[in-house]
Amino acid sequence: MSNLQQLNDFTFQVRRDILRMVHAVNSGHPGGSLGCTEFLVTLYQNIMERKENFEMDGINEDLFFLSNGHISPLFYSVLARSGYFPISELATFRKLNTRLQGHPTTHEGLPGIRIASGSLGQGLSVAIGAAQAKKLNNDSHLVYALTGDGELQEGQNWEAIMYASAKNVDNLIATVDYNGQQIDGATKDVLNMGNLKAKFEAFDWDVIEIIEGNNIQAIINGMNEAKSKTGKGKPVCVLLHTEMGNGVDFMMHTHAWHGKAPSDEQLANALGQNPETLGDY
Repeated sequence: MSNLQQLNDFTFQVRRDILRMVHAVNSGHPGGSLGCTEFLVTLYQNIMERKENFEMDGINEDLFFLSNGHISPLFYSVLARSGYFPISELATFRKLNTRLQGHPTTHEGLPGIRIASGSLGQGLSVAIGAAQAKKLNNDSHLVYALTGDGELQEGQNWEAIMYASAKNVDNLIATVDYNGQQIDGATKDVLNMGNLKAKFEAFDWDVIEIIEGNNIQAIINGMNEAKSKTGKGKPVCVLLHTEMGNGVDFMMHTHAWHGKAPSDEQLANALGQNPETLGDY
């Protein structure tokens, strides 16, 4: 899918899915999900090379690993609307015996889910391992990962970041959701990480910044630039500047909607800001 209007329509519908899923069970994480909607839609619909049918081994296709697994409503919506499982299954989110648990898991065999995630700080390590496996298998496809900026406060990430450059894992593109917010407030107030770009560069990564991280054309341009830097001896980091709660005015510019469900009235308001384009589930 390359038409910008189609990608925008897809994004509007995914936002509706996120809001309705979280509202239905009064549980979940809308803020970060909404903030990364444009990115994940663009990744699956425009950037990655994917097979039509899901295979767990991931051979001869690009792979994606979601480390900040709490934004599962977004991930499930994009997967369903990309054909991995029925869109109607979104109505089972966070319910008993569902495959769509609050954090993605693998034991139920949900197509598109390659690792259990949500225990923050681990996804990048798995993505690096997958990227090295591709090299061993002479598979030229890329591995993508998404982490939160608050998640980078966890030490395992920095071991992984050091390892990836030391081992020349140059078929990896790791994106950081750089929204400056986490569950307890602004990341700079909880634990200021300083200049992330300088830190990644100090660890010998190539770094791309997408300043308009909620703009689909900017994401396409930035991710294509990131792809052009692969295969040159260094892992690639994309610092994606996003707005938590993007697309819903009362959820933006605050950490308050990190893990809070909208009321009936708030849901109606939010859906009114995001027109139905592809059909609700």
